[in-house]
Amino acid sequence: MSEIRLYVTTTEAKAEEILDLLSAVFGEEDFAIGTTEIDEKKDIWEASIYMMAEDEAEVQSRVEDALKASFADARLEREVIPEIDWVVKSLEGLKPVRAGRFLVHGSHDRDKVRSGDIAIEIDAGQAFGTGHHGTTAGCLEVIDSVVRSRPVRNALDLGTGSGVLAIAVRKLRNIPVLATDIDPVATKVAAENVRRNGIASGIVTRTAPGFHSTAFSEHGPFDLIIANILARPLIRMAPKLTTHLAPGGSVILSGILAAQRWKVIAAYSGARLRHVRTIWRNGWVTIHLDRP
Repeated sequence: MSEIRLYVTTTEAKAEEILDLLSAVFGEEDFAIGTTEIDEKKDIWEASIYMMAEDEAEVQSRVEDALKASFADARLEREVIPEIDWVVKSLEGLKPVRAGRFLVHGSHDRDKVRSGDIAIEIDAGQAFGTGHHGTTAGCLEVIDSVVRSRPVRNALDLGTGSGVLAIAVRKLRNIPVLATDIDPVATKVAAENVRRNGIASGIVTRTAPGFHSTAFSEHGPFDLIIANILARPLIRMAPKLTTHLAPGGSVILSGILAAQRWKVIAAYSGARLRHVRTIWRNGWVTIHLDRP
């Protein structure tokens, strides 16, 4: 079944407003929402929402209703997304991404690494996390800050995807890192990327469908837990996730739309964590919390 993109072409400022509006309407549902720069000099941006064809009629109606009040002149356009293996092609034409001291790049851009960069090489694979998404870039920035400013003796990358965040921690500090995912394909991709980045030991990759896995008790508790997943599962897992956090430890959460941040913060405040800061990247937020 085809995937559909509905979008509005506008300015950067209005695209961000529309992003916030659509996030409020669809924040608890599994529709991807984002903004894209089309022409920097002319300030042309697109605010988009993606869905399967079977959901198009309902989503279009809800988007049009949401835009009526403040964006009555906005023209909602439609694109059918070609059925191409975007996983394999995802890095073609993409530039390296800088986040803090990190440079995430494909093998075709090794020459872009500069002196002082902490380079992480991630090619297109079957798992999420190349650094180009706001959630991954946000996590990398906060990881850099946390690891530099706090004692971290071991770390957990929960929902590791490509393994980019686990690799980032290990490249910053020579500590053990557990990288888990519910998807065995992702676990395999992460292990391959660990080797690609020259890390011979120190990162353990495990397929773990839930906290009942022995991996967490074997390697924890953790001074740093990173979970770049989605808001609803993060909220549900707050009580169990925090049981694996060491006293004084830090938690970095992402995969969260801006409109969802307070619900996530409330869930982890209820688990007795303290909100340290939130950073915003392209409509997504990354939240840093700690255990006082």
